[in-house]
Amino acid sequence: MRNLSSNTTQLNLDFEVLDTAAIPLSDEQINQAVELSNTIRNSSRQWQTYINALALFAFEQWLKERNNSLTINREHCTVLQPPLANAIASVANLQVGEFKLCLISTSSLSDMEVPLSKIVVDLPEYVPHFYVLIEVLEEQESAVVSNFLSYQQLVENQVRENLQAEEDWNYQIPLSWFENNLDRLLLYLRCLEPDVITLPDVKSRTQLLSTMQSELVALLPQLQSPESELWEVLTWEQGIAVLTNLELLNWVYNSQQADNSSIKTSLKDLLKLLTQPALNVGRWLWDELDELGQQFSWVLLPSLTPTAAMRSPTEEFQAIITQLQNRGLEIPSQARGAYHDLLLAGIPLRLYAVTWHILSESDPHLWTLLLVLGTASHDALPLRLKLRVSDQTSILLEQETNQEQGDSYLFTRVVGGWNEKFLVSVSLMDGIELSLPPFAFYPGRSL
Repeated sequence: MRNLSSNTTQLNLDFEVLDTAAIPLSDEQINQAVELSNTIRNSSRQWQTYINALALFAFEQWLKERNNSLTINREHCTVLQPPLANAIASVANLQVGEFKLCLISTSSLSDMEVPLSKIVVDLPEYVPHFYVLIEVLEEQESAVVSNFLSYQQLVENQVRENLQAEEDWNYQIPLSWFENNLDRLLLYLRCLEPDVITLPDVKSRTQLLSTMQSELVALLPQLQSPESELWEVLTWEQGIAVLTNLELLNWVYNSQQADNSSIKTSLKDLLKLLTQPALNVGRWLWDELDELGQQFSWVLLPSLTPTAAMRSPTEEFQAIITQLQNRGLEIPSQARGAYHDLLLAGIPLRLYAVTWHILSESDPHLWTLLLVLGTASHDALPLRLKLRVSDQTSILLEQETNQEQGDSYLFTRVVGGWNEKFLVSVSLMDGIELSLPPFAFYPGRSL
């Protein structure tokens, strides 16, 4: 028989009492949390994302065990979207029934306060009906749903105590503000009308973004370092413009792996796409120009028909199309085109644009834009002339005239969904650049 008495002291030291309310986390859930955190490049945010993911999985399990009639919708949950998880330290925009929840994960509840970001308190896009505090016991592979606080109660306490955010955009929320009767939270989620807790209205931020374009172009590239935090680079007002725009958050996230030489150009293009009105080329299928097309003097061309001569823009256009079709490009008869004359450093240029709806079983909402850049006089294009096309994610392509070939035209074609826009820019090597209003496609008569 072995004498175990000598090991008793060590065993007692290692023994920790696990909260009976602890929700055990499975290996699969831990692996999913690791995968989510690996998408984040900021080391501290990576750990926070890992803890947040565990908190989400534990809360879902807890809710299912306590009341499986409540439905959970993760579709807009921030921790599952890397650009949002990269910027927001909590699990925001989790939907339970008709309620929005924000999960606040913490490794310990020994402190008297918990940090809570201004983002989930002051920005209507992320404000929840309830904040739920979850203690993640990472080493024990479990978590405890601990306390909750309604948005209404938070605001009342905030006003009464005149609680201000700190420099790092965090409020320090006293633990005493939270309620620990979780049965009451379940009762609210099941029986309360969501309108009882009034949430702030989400506002359009387009004007704010427009006024801050030059500031953001100068500042956002500083966030290319993964260790940089938004609050270290931006004012809160500038932060609002970024945090309420998913495309900009995507840009910040993607720029941490992007080529440094092109990030400022892609940012300028993105801000134009986000702030400028778009030309709806879908109207061309109705033989119509929208108001913006008329304002910028686009000229709608007739349907595609064979032609032999090459004199007028219509005849030139038909000849170009024939050349492209001979090269194997399929252009359906229902495609419609238009052209726009522009001056770049005194050089008269002509941009033809052709669009059509792509019929696809996998995605019925696809469209294409074919662009042909030439001169209005049919001469060879000037040297170092560039044609650039960007969408909301990046610069898609950039073409330049070939000095040896003496190009007469630059051609390109892009494909996107109905929710995608393209920005077309024409430039010369000395920095002279002209961007046209973005191209959008919606086959209805208004965007």
